[in-house]
Amino acid sequence: MSLRMRRKIFNNRRLMCLLLMALAAILATACSGGGTFYIKSGGAPTRTTQSPPQRIISLSPSATEVLYGVGAFDRVVAVSDYDEFPPEVEKLPKIGGWSNTNLEQVASLKPDLVVVAEAQASFVKDKLDALKIPTLVVPSRSVADALASIELIGRAVGKEAEAERLLAETRAKLDAVRERTRDLPRVRVLCIVDRVPGTLRGLYTATDGSFLAQLIEIAGGKSVAPKTESGFGQISKEAVVSLNPDVIIDMVQSLEDSRLAEDPKLVWRELEQVKAVRNYRVYPLRDTSVLHPSQFVGDTARQFAELIHPKAWRRNDE
Repeated sequence: MSLRMRRKIFNNRRLMCLLLMALAAILATACSGGGTFYIKSGGAPTRTTQSPPQRIISLSPSATEVLYGVGAFDRVVAVSDYDEFPPEVEKLPKIGGWSNTNLEQVASLKPDLVVVAEAQASFVKDKLDALKIPTLVVPSRSVADALASIELIGRAVGKEAEAERLLAETRAKLDAVRERTRDLPRVRVLCIVDRVPGTLRGLYTATDGSFLAQLIEIAGGKSVAPKTESGFGQISKEAVVSLNPDVIIDMVQSLEDSRLAEDPKLVWRELEQVKAVRNYRVYPLRDTSVLHPSQFVGDTARQFAELIHPKAWRRNDE
C-alpha cells in the first residue's frame, strides 16, 4: 500500500470517528427496548439478571478504560477498533467502529453485556435490542458524565466498591487541580482534536460543553473555540488567527511510521502571527487517553494545567 494511501486511510478513519461523535452528541436521545440496561445522564441501571455479567463487549475506548479501572477487564471478550488501553486489548477481537459494528461477530461471542457510549447509542442500540443482547448505555459528553460512567459501569458489573474507590480517586485528582489553579489568571486556550498530519488543514477543535473544554477550565484556562451544540467543531486557519489564543494544545496523532512523523511546532509556524505560536506555546499531546471521558480525566486536567500554567505549577511543586 502506498504511503499516500496509508495517510489517507489514517486521516479518514480518525476524522470519521470524531465526526460521528459530534453528530451523535446532537442526535442521541433516550432509547427503549429489549436490552437489560439503558442509562441517561443522572439515571441508574436496572439489572434484570441476578449474577454479574461474565462476557462483556465494550464498544467505546472510555468504557474499556473504566472496565479496567474497576477490575472487570478480565471479563471483556471484544473491543472497538479504536481501543488502545490497556495494552492487552491488542489480544482481543476488534469488532468495528462507531457506526460499523460487526453485529454478526458480536452475536457469535455470546456477550451477556455490551457497554455503549451514549453518543453512539443511536447507531447501535436498536440493533443490539433486536438481537436481545443486554446493553448498558453510559453518558460520555461532559466531566460529570465521565464520573457517572464509573459508577454506572461498576454497578452493572458487580464492582460497586471498586467503582466508588476509582470515583473518589478521580474526583480527588480533579479537585487538586482546581485548588492549585483557582487564583491563577485564565489563559486563553485552543484545543485541537484533529487535523491532517503535517498540515493545518482539516482543523477540528473542542468547544464549550465538551469534557475537554471543561478540563481546560479546571486547569486554569479558558476555551476560546466558538461554541457548538455537539462540543466539537471545524475551524479555519483564519479563525485561529482571529481568536489569537495564548496556548494551543494539539492532539493530532501521527502514524507510528517514521515516514509520516512530523514536528507539530514546525507545522504551526505557518501561523506565526498567533500569540501561542509566536511565544512557542504550542503543545502536542500524543496520549490518546486524553480524548476519552473516563477515570483519566483527572490526569488530563493535570497535564493541561502543567501546560497552561507551567511556571506556577513548577513553583508549587518545589
